[in-house]
Amino acid sequence: MMARTRQEEIQINNGSGGVHNVLAGGTIVTGTIMTESDFRLDGRIEGDINCKGKIVIGHKGSISGNIISDSAEILGTVEGTMRIKEKLIFKSSANIKGEVYSQTLEIEPGANFNGTCTMSGKNPLETIDKNPKISMTPID
Repeated sequence: MMARTRQEEIQINNGSGGVHNVLAGGTIVTGTIMTESDFRLDGRIEGDINCKGKIVIGHKGSISGNIISDSAEILGTVEGTMRIKEKLIFKSSANIKGEVYSQTLEIEPGANFNGTCTMSGKNPLETIDKNPKISMTPID
């Protein structure tokens, strides 16, 4: 058996997805969080999350801001825009208000979703129109 240095262990864990970040209940963060690994939120964030892994918003977790992630599972509260590259799941306890862009969306009965959803077979991070065109027709 060969001994590993601490740096080698960190690189192995990051590469295998074995490491994830947790923001515990009772913790409030204001600002932007960026992470290369999975992230679980049981506290509150007032700002944005940019995650290259999976985000889990726990039952008591909440975010007032935007989420960009590879995948996400929401059990708590989100108010903002979500851009999820792959699969997005709203569990029955989820309370969502805002825009959603994802390839796949799964909503359990009981989840509360007020907003818009755009789905396509393409990566939603690449297909968002930065200058949407709005046309209005007067009503007689």
